[in-house]
Amino acid sequence: MKLQVAMDVLTTDAALALAAQVAPHVDIIELGTPLIKAEGLRAVTAIKAAHPDKIVFADLKTMDAGELEADIAFAAGADLVTVLGTAGDSTIIGAVAAATKHGKGIVVDLIGVADKVTRAREVTALGAQFVEMHAGLDEQAEPGFSLAKLLNQGETAKVPFSLAGGVSLATIAAVQRAGATVAVAGGAIYGAEDPAAAAAALRAAII
Repeated sequence: MKLQVAMDVLTTDAALALAAQVAPHVDIIELGTPLIKAEGLRAVTAIKAAHPDKIVFADLKTMDAGELEADIAFAAGADLVTVLGTAGDSTIIGAVAAATKHGKGIVVDLIGVADKVTRAREVTALGAQFVEMHAGLDEQAEPGFSLAKLLNQGETAKVPFSLAGGVSLATIAAVQRAGATVAVAGGAIYGAEDPAAAAAALRAAII
């Protein structure tokens, strides 16, 4: 299982500083949606230039113009780009076409999708490299949020998936047992007093 850091910071300088601390311990460096909205795709270019050996993940959350948006992100240095699972099939197909052209990959984020299992299977058939079983920050703060439900959906879908939302040192073993391809840790790393140590501990917990 790969480890992905979700960098939900708001400046390129902050992203570069965080990535420098945690890069030795992670496989995938994600530029969160707020960062890309604040700084643009130049942030993707900067991270890829600083860490050419890492998989750089641009969390665009594309909803329309899939081929166009994916194309400009890949040209900027992204290796993986997200499209929302609530987008139409044609948007996902277009994004996959751009990924194929660049030799990169599309991840379909299932945040907000009611039937994650069915949609996961559908978008995998359309060419997604993997899907993201994702509970956003707002959902995690709601009463009744359950990481176990997300994990069960990932297991049931039987397609390659990442898990984002609640990944921590206390939960990463369960994420791996569920068969996730990637564990996505955000606050557990960037919110830690020592992000490098937090990332190293998560890495060490992956068998």
